[in-house]
Amino acid sequence: MITPADPLPDDLETAHQLIRELLETLGQQLHLNAKLEHQLEQLLRQRYGRKSERVDPAQLLLFAQEILAQAEAEAEPEPTPQPGPAPESPLPPGAPQPKKKGHGRKPLPASLPRKPVLHDVPPEQLACPDCGTVRHRIGEEVREQLEYVPASLIVLQHVRPKYACSECMANVVIAERLPEPIEKGLPGPGLMAHVIANKYADHLPLYRQEGILLRHGVEISRSTMCDWMAVAADLLAPIVTLMMTKILESRVVQTDETPVKVQDHEGKGIKTGRLWNVIGDHYHRHVVYRYTEDRKGTGPAGIFKDYKGYLQADAASVFDQLYSSGKIIEVGCMMHARRKFYEARTSDPPRAHQALAWIRLLYDVEREAKEKLETVEYEAFVAARHALRGERSRPIFKQLHDWLVAEAPKVLPKSPIGEAIQYALNHWTALERPLEAGFLELDNGACERAFKPIALGRKNWLFVGSDRGGETAAVLMSLCTTCKNLGIDPQAYLRDVLDRVSTHPARRIEELLPDRWQALRQAGEAAKD
Repeated sequence: MITPADPLPDDLETAHQLIRELLETLGQQLHLNAKLEHQLEQLLRQRYGRKSERVDPAQLLLFAQEILAQAEAEAEPEPTPQPGPAPESPLPPGAPQPKKKGHGRKPLPASLPRKPVLHDVPPEQLACPDCGTVRHRIGEEVREQLEYVPASLIVLQHVRPKYACSECMANVVIAERLPEPIEKGLPGPGLMAHVIANKYADHLPLYRQEGILLRHGVEISRSTMCDWMAVAADLLAPIVTLMMTKILESRVVQTDETPVKVQDHEGKGIKTGRLWNVIGDHYHRHVVYRYTEDRKGTGPAGIFKDYKGYLQADAASVFDQLYSSGKIIEVGCMMHARRKFYEARTSDPPRAHQALAWIRLLYDVEREAKEKLETVEYEAFVAARHALRGERSRPIFKQLHDWLVAEAPKVLPKSPIGEAIQYALNHWTALERPLEAGFLELDNGACERAFKPIALGRKNWLFVGSDRGGETAAVLMSLCTTCKNLGIDPQAYLRDVLDRVSTHPARRIEELLPDRWQALRQAGEAAKD
């Protein structure tokens, strides 16, 4: 390597060789600079930019106009009107048209209790100004206003009278102690359910709840509430275990993992644990989290050791060993493939937007299927979506694959667009797996959404206290997230289950699953009506 102060060679061949070496070095530096700029751009977007991966429609029209135009031409044309008499109008001419659904204030739920507040006319204004007769009430005007009644704590005094024989002053008898979530413990099931729902459904850490309880005049330390969580998790763990058993009966299971900080009490500071989520299909609508101390393959291997069927996950190498036996069939995630092309759109706009256009067409088919078939039975929806994918999505997959194969030799392998193309080609069989069955999804978005409570929680409670705390969080978060997905109030569910889980027969534990619990309550309410 020569410096500017060194004399240039006089030999032409040596000068040419030097120029070639300099150009090669310059090309490597330019490639490295472009890679570093791309990494910096992604870091800045993750730190300060928007999280949504929305693509500018103008960019799609600029770089992928032919692809979009071809899709519009292949779409089913609107039926042309046939000549003949005009169809009769459902309303006669001049009749008022029905009002469109507006966007005004929604009515308050009928289940909320009502408390009348009377605003009556003063007595001196009841006399008629014309004849002096006292005016009579002919009606009323009612306006509803939503008010908040602050939560309150009460102390339940469990009184058990003692009885003894008055003659011999012996044979004392007393009622048996009722079962409690914590034997001789301070919290009732309602308070425990409140603390659990606050932390794992509403992301409120225990130290904040400590301050809230202090405002009510009750001093309870966060370490005490942490012990309550551990006891509750032990009581509810059999329910979560049964939820996992039901999930593994699904035709397709979705899974993913995310890091979580863990306090290491062996003097090593903060370490990184892992939370895995497992989601069942339409007939097993549970979400279960599992905690492991690391990201090794022993985690998913233990979870899915007895599973047979489709498994949808990202292309992480930790899942590779699951597919080697042939009992588990890999389903890819188009969302992950799309993300790589989205990140490459600034370094290679033409190719990146062309790939994004193909993927957009695939999601248009999915959206059309859900809009047209959302009112039919699930199995009919599955069959119809499978047929629609075979007709519309299969040609798109083939065109996208042909395009990827053609463009792969034209780009640098280590460039953002080269890595995006290679990722899609390496996992192509798994990415087009949804063409095999209508109950398979195009992406693993359900797992991404199931990790949102953890992502929000990490910004509030920051870390879990230990590996044991990670297991506690996994159990309680499984129940809270499943309840929220089913439209159940997590606090109401936990309050009822904690009140009777210790005495509930083990053979009937299925009744305590969130979906079964919801169905039984709805059936009971219908019977009352």
